[in-house]
Amino acid sequence: MVDWFGYLTLIFQGALVTVKLTAMGSALALVVAFTAGLGRVAPYWPLRWLATIYIEFFRGTSIFVQLFWVYFVLPFAGVTLTPLQAGVMALGLNVGAYGAEVVRGAILSVPRDQYEACIAVNLTRFQRMRHIILPQALPLMMPTFGNNVIELLKATAIVSLISLSDMTFQAQVVRAQTGSTLVPFVTILVLYFAMALLISAGMRALERRLTRGLDGVR
Repeated sequence: MVDWFGYLTLIFQGALVTVKLTAMGSALALVVAFTAGLGRVAPYWPLRWLATIYIEFFRGTSIFVQLFWVYFVLPFAGVTLTPLQAGVMALGLNVGAYGAEVVRGAILSVPRDQYEACIAVNLTRFQRMRHIILPQALPLMMPTFGNNVIELLKATAIVSLISLSDMTFQAQVVRAQTGSTLVPFVTILVLYFAMALLISAGMRALERRLTRGLDGVR
């Protein structure tokens, strides 16, 4: 008789790895998105070009290839990463490239008169971005950021290719040992869906919090 409790425990252990990958990858993607997004609207052309090259490269190449480069090719340059570190880096850099365009678009969507008002009261570039532009742009970013995090969650399945024991990897192990495909893959399907629902609910709550007090600003 198959010990499904033991096998499902393996999948839940893999789910913890998936959660860790999603959290760490999202944190890296957020930092990268704001860095590259602000670089795209910077007044200095070298910053704009560097940000553009990064964004176009990571959006224009496969995340599978990026993961393999990070894990298998970087060691030849003297940089050796664990499977978890490689997964976080590949996911964060890939999703961060998409997030950077979200940041850029949201900043550019702030009405021009807001910039003119900042100049009129003699705010520095940092002050106008920190106190006026970003507070209005952030709520516009949240829905797409939520989609990006969910895409990152689903993309964590690729780390099974470098033998990181996320829940997709564990489901494959269970399938190989039991001969059953239905139970392990229905289980991870439900888990992915539940995680995506939690992310969506969290992002909506954060969006509501960010929009408090902004009614009538525009």
